[in-house]
Amino acid sequence: MTEIIINFYGSPPFTVFSGIIATIFVLGVIYKIISWFFGITPVVFRLGIALWKREIAIFSSLELFESLKSALVDSKIFKEKNIVRIGKENTEKAKNKTVFLVDWETFGEDIETVFSSRKNHQTAIIIYAKPQSIPHDKMNDIANRPNTVVVNFRGRLLNDILTSLITTSYDKR
Repeated sequence: MTEIIINFYGSPPFTVFSGIIATIFVLGVIYKIISWFFGITPVVFRLGIALWKREIAIFSSLELFESLKSALVDSKIFKEKNIVRIGKENTEKAKNKTVFLVDWETFGEDIETVFSSRKNHQTAIIIYAKPQSIPHDKMNDIANRPNTVVVNFRGRLLNDILTSLITTSYDKR
């Protein structure tokens, strides 16, 4: 009985069909590996460059700056040397920074100065504000600007900074 089954499935049509199925399977696996590699490599490369070279400008008071800087450095994701404080007196120092983290309480009245400080629309602006502290008309204005995020939780802040680093390109200066 087993010999009949072996002879039946060992006949030429089944052998050819099995070979075709095996070839399609191997090509499919190779295609999936290549697709995964080309899909994940650019993201990993951009994140690596972003964490290595890009600088974060924190627009805030000195007290909040120390707290935010500590939160970023303690995450062990960001380098301390890549985090710079920008006060109201020296907003021009932010021109060549690639991510702006803005404390709404300190810079809410001067938000237009912050927006005009960015070199181009590839500079991400993350506004750190308490819930409902931004007036509705200002919120609408902020919502219509590219690469701008409003966040009110510190845990979410780290996520938004990482996302901004990945989604905005890094231009060599």
